[in-house]
This record gives sequence, C-alpha cells and structure tokens, in this order.
Amino acid sequence: MNATFDIWKMLAGIAFFLLAMNFMEDALRLLSGRSFKIYLKKQTTNKVKAILGGTIVSAVLQSSSIANLLVLSMVGAGVVKMENALALMLGSNLGTTLNSWVMATLGFQYNIEIFALPVVGITGIAMVFINNQQKVFLWLKFIFSLAFLFIALGYIKTGMEAFVQQTDLSFFNQYPLIVFVLLGVLLTGIVQSSSATIALTLSALYSNAITLPVATAIVLGSEIGTTLKLFIASAGGLAIKKRVALGNFIFNIVTVTVVFFLLRPINYFITDILQIKDLLIALVFFQTLVNICCVLLFFPFLQVFGKFLMNRFVNTKDESFFISKVPVTDPELALDALENETNELIRVVINYGLDSFNQTERGAVNGALHKNYYSKALPEKYEYIKQLHGEMHGFYLKLQNIAKNKIATERLNQLIASIRNSMYAAKNIQDAQHDIELMRNSSNDIKYNFYTGSSEKLFSIYSQLQKLLKTKNGNNHFEELNSIYLSITSGYSENIQVLYKESLSNQLNEVEISTLINFNRELYTSFKSILFAVKDYMLSTKEAEYFDAQPGFIR
Repeated sequence: MNATFDIWKMLAGIAFFLLAMNFMEDALRLLSGRSFKIYLKKQTTNKVKAILGGTIVSAVLQSSSIANLLVLSMVGAGVVKMENALALMLGSNLGTTLNSWVMATLGFQYNIEIFALPVVGITGIAMVFINNQQKVFLWLKFIFSLAFLFIALGYIKTGMEAFVQQTDLSFFNQYPLIVFVLLGVLLTGIVQSSSATIALTLSALYSNAITLPVATAIVLGSEIGTTLKLFIASAGGLAIKKRVALGNFIFNIVTVTVVFFLLRPINYFITDILQIKDLLIALVFFQTLVNICCVLLFFPFLQVFGKFLMNRFVNTKDESFFISKVPVTDPELALDALENETNELIRVVINYGLDSFNQTERGAVNGALHKNYYSKALPEKYEYIKQLHGEMHGFYLKLQNIAKNKIATERLNQLIASIRNSMYAAKNIQDAQHDIELMRNSSNDIKYNFYTGSSEKLFSIYSQLQKLLKTKNGNNHFEELNSIYLSITSGYSENIQVLYKESLSNQLNEVEISTLINFNRELYTSFKSILFAVKDYMLSTKEAEYFDAQPGFIR
C-alpha cells in the first residue's frame, strides 16, 4: 500500500463522513423539526433554560447546525428574543461536543465496524423497499447514517495510520500554532462540518501525526469555521437572522482568541494537573472546555450584547422600502408610504409569479425592485414576500389607531385588502410549485402543453396588470379590470372543460387529471387574488365595492 492510496482512502473516509452527517441531519430534521421547535420555544423564557435547551437539542440531534438553523428560523418568525436566541446558540455549541465524545470513546477505542457493517447492510437494503414518505424510512435512514459514520471514521483512521507510517511529518513541528488555527478554519469552512474536522484531527492525533497542542489549535480553528454555515444561511435573509449569525461568530472569535493565548497553560492543566493521559479524551475535553468558557464569558452580558446586535444591519435592503422610512405618527405621510409599499408588494408578487414560470426575462417588472430581490432564489423570494407582508400588516395596525379621517380610513382599508390579496396570490403560486415543476419537465404532451398554456395565460394577465399600474391616475380602470376579470373567469372554465375531455380520452390517468384540476384551481385563484389586489389599489372605494359584487367563478 503506498502513501497516495492512503491519502485517497482518508479522503474517501471524509467524503463518507460528510455524506453520513448529511443523511443524519436530513432524517432528524424531518423526524423532529416541529417537536424540537416547540421544545426550544418553551426554553426561551429565560437565558439559563435557553442554554440548557440548546445543549440538549444539539446533543440529541448530534448537530449544532440543525439546532442553530432552527434558532434562525424561530428568530426570523419573531418568536424568540435576541438575547434568548444567543443563549440557545451558546447551548447548541456546547451540545455538539457530545458527538466528539462519542467518536473519541467508541470510534477509536473499539472496533465498531464489526457492528456498524451489518447495521449499514440491513438498514440500507430495507430502505430500498420502504416508501421514503413513511416515518420508519426516516428512522432507518438515521440508523444507517449513524452506522455509516463510524465506518467512515474507520476509513479516516486507517488511512491516516498508514499514511503516517510512510511519511515523515516532523516538519509540522516548525510551524507556529496560529497556522494550525487557520488550518482548522479552512478545513471546516470547506467541508462545512466541524465534526468532520474533529474526526480528522482525532485520527491524526491517534496516529501520532500531530501533537496535542497542534490538535487543540486545529479545534480552535474549527470553532470559528463552523460559524460560516450560519452566515451562509442568513445571507440575503432578514436582518435579525444576520444579527444572530454575527453574534455566534463574535462568541466564537472572542473565545478562540482568549483561549489561544492561554493554549499552552490549558494543555498543561489538562495533561499534568488533571492527569488526562489519553490524548483523544484530552482533546475532546479541551473542546468541551472551550465551549463552557464561551458560555461563562458571555452569559453575564447577553442582554447588553443583544442590544448591540439589534443596532447592526439596520439599513439592510431586505426590509420594507417605504414604510420603514416614515413615522407612523404622521398619518398623511404614513398613508402615502403604505400606498407606495403596496405598489411595491404587487410588483414583487408579479415578479415571483413570472419567475415561477421562467418568464422573468420576457416579462420584466416595471420599475426597480429591491436590488437584492432579483438575485434571490425562488423560495427566498417567497420568504421575502411573507416578511414584507408581515411588516405592512403591522404598520397598518398602528396607522389604523391614528387615522381618524373617514376618507383616510376607507383608503387604509382598501390598501390592507390589496396587501392581503397580494399575499394570497403569492401563496397560491407557492402551493403550486411542485406541480409546476412536474409539468415543466413532463414527457406527457398534454401535461406539458397545459403548463405552457398556463404560462402564457399568466404572462398575458400580468402584462395587462402592469400596464394598468403604470397609469394609476388614468381613466377607465374599472372597465379594463372588469375585462381582465372576465378573461380569467372564461379561462378557468375553458381549462376545466379541456381537462374533462382529456379525461374521457384516457390519455391521462385519474391521479394526473386530479393534479391538473387542482393546479388549475390554484392558478386561477392566484389570478383572481392579484387582480383584486390591483383593483383595491387602483379604484375608488365605491368602484371597488361595485367590483366586489360581481359573481364568483371558482367553485
């Protein structure tokens, strides 16, 4: 066996390890997403409970990434205060060290592959014959990934051992420890898993490729590198998510800096005073100690630190465009701002619909939306719409309590109706995303043609609405809107008739017919909602009321 083969075996082990971690995260996220969110929410009544809750969840899930991403989503939803979210982060960083303890005590002390290989074989074969939507499949996937993780660890360990036996690694000793800290940051940043970095470091330490001080320096680097995943998750998202990600980064960078300057005394304390002679146990004890120090260092200042973070990213372009710039205490200015923001929301929803059908280049939205909006992926655009809708709804509630003028009140009610219908329109398109993707890629001509016909109908309706939005102060809007409404009602009925005919022709099965009928309903409900959003935005109160009296068509 040559050194090149050993390196490839070690790299294959790392790849298997990362794959096993991804499998495990996917399975646990689906198995326990709601239950752990509820648990985390209950733990946010005070900071001590938040730290304990974050520790337990991260330890059980065997991943701080899942716990931290759960925290991000809860913060974005506004159900967790900043200081308690930071406390949860501290706890989750501590809880992830359990994974290191498991690797150090089981992965290296015992020949765990004797048990892992049969488990991987049995669960892997069983997964092939079980529907992946069933809960038992997720449990099998979790067990498979856990066993596969130990097999991967064995590959890393044996590859490292053989490589060390054939290679002189003494030249590593000439480098300062800061180089290994940076190495830890780089490795963790590349593989996006501190657990993989720890596994590799434990293997190198077990094989005497590196010393304990070098290993501890790499671990310090991994503590910084693991924060990059949160930055990626929060990039282009809400400002509050960026604040939490920044907070986690500051936690780790400050703690690592303090510990680095005390690295040699701490190593002496672990090996000589505590008499921990097993280097693997000494390393994971060091990692645990670092995270405990992080908790002790920041816990007294969480409230102050939370306030500091709340002042960061205040000018993010992902927040509302108009209503965030005016005080709600000035009703006239506030109403104008809400009206402009409503126009913005309608155009954002139109862009989202066009993007869903790959029509953005052909049907560019009039005017400039937020700069960052165009670069967002489709799911991120929908999240942005929900956030903007929420901000506008909150602004409306505040303004409603101040606006006393009858005309202003009537206009305010029209605008909130427009805002609400815009959100409905986006939600219908969002619910139809799976069907859109299936029809777009279908080899069945009927399904594909139904998709292209729907895409053309959407483009036509959106183009007409955009023309109206450009001429808000013009005349005859009622007749134009009514004409669009009639075209939508006729289009819905025509599609239903076509689908019934296709059903009789036996070219589509029952499930396909049902899917297309449901999709048609979602699509035309969305058309109706966006039309009513534009109607409430553009028409007078009396015209809007008269328009609402028209008969419905979706049954």
